[in-house]
Amino acid sequence: MLQMGERPGMPLYPPMPTVSTGVAELRIHGQDRQFRAFCFVESSQGILVMHAFVKKTRETPPSEIRLARKRLKEMLDD
Repeated sequence: MLQMGERPGMPLYPPMPTVSTGVAELRIHGQDRQFRAFCFVESSQGILVMHAFVKKTRETPPSEIRLARKRLKEMLDD
């Protein structure tokens, strides 16, 4: 869907402005756990997936947000 320009929307693809403007969190549900991937689709380089992790707590840990910010900056600065 993302590659074709479609945005899944809530609840599978909520915006994550705490990471950066234009970033959304792709929610993936496994059999026994949940996964999250931070995506940025506003890049001329295509879809940037800067960080993915196993969701273990209700709130996204600040360390995951910091890492996603750092990686997005590195990707956009190249």
